[in-house]
Amino acid sequence: MPDELDLLRSANPVPAHGPYFGDGPLDHGAERRLASLLGEDGHRPSRPRTPRARLLWGLAATAVVFATTLTAVLGGPSGAPAVAAPRPLAVRAHSVAVPLDRMAELAAAAAADGAPGLRKGTHVQSWSLGMSDGKPPVTLPEERVVRWHTDDSHTELVVATDPRHPGRPVLTDEGDTPRLVADGHVLSRTSYPPSWSDAPPEARPPHDPAALRSYLDETAHTGTGPLTTAELLDAVQELLDHWTLGAHESAALVRLLADAKGLRPAGQVTDRLGRPGQAYAYDVPGARRMLILDPRTGAVLGLETTFTRDDRRYGVKAGDVMEYSAWLR
Repeated sequence: MPDELDLLRSANPVPAHGPYFGDGPLDHGAERRLASLLGEDGHRPSRPRTPRARLLWGLAATAVVFATTLTAVLGGPSGAPAVAAPRPLAVRAHSVAVPLDRMAELAAAAAADGAPGLRKGTHVQSWSLGMSDGKPPVTLPEERVVRWHTDDSHTELVVATDPRHPGRPVLTDEGDTPRLVADGHVLSRTSYPPSWSDAPPEARPPHDPAALRSYLDETAHTGTGPLTTAELLDAVQELLDHWTLGAHESAALVRLLADAKGLRPAGQVTDRLGRPGQAYAYDVPGARRMLILDPRTGAVLGLETTFTRDDRRYGVKAGDVMEYSAWLR
């Protein structure tokens, strides 16, 4: 009788050259190979299977593939971080690190007539780490599009998608239980009535650096004096989750960031949407923030936070990505 492991390998319903996720019944060839395992001499049993038996084989194989996939995504009994988690952005070796003062000059030069203008609303792709007691952390990717209308009402569409793996199922915590859904699955579609708030971040952001600093101070709601660099980055994220900045606003923001303490140039990176960027790092206890700017215009492309030390309470390790946001126009 042939070696059992060889038989199992030859009957693999999801071969290495096949789709990454199996989401349907076996094809006829895989059925024959699996059926041969049931015969005592390695041949197909003489009793034919009914259509119902074939369906049950398909469902069983699908369940096995799904369970294997979910185990790989969520982590096994060891509680390791999710393998679907993105790796930290890597700074290109020996790349030129452009100081923020120089980037501010480039951004100001890019803010010429005909440059992109300010637009209310946002389009952002994000990856966030979901953590809970007794379970391994999981990375939840989603895309959010907010569009405002002429009557000051707006809509928000949130879908589960991961542009690193187009077409593959995506992990989501919809319903508070991590599960796989189809790429592009709508998590929420919400319409909001007109809003006429004149407070940041709803208010129109200015394109003067000093005025923009005051705007972000009010956005952060700290009330404790000038913003720290960490608070400033939080306020920038809040701003970009409401507005798509124009060239003038981006130039003002880069000038403001150039005066922030501890935000140092790191070098060139390629962001998770394949765009070239200049990275600027800022360290806080246990984590590192990385701001990614467009090297031509100074527009903010992304913001990443990674752990810099292990935390056994949540099953995370140094280098795990806590969250990442990539803004699009």
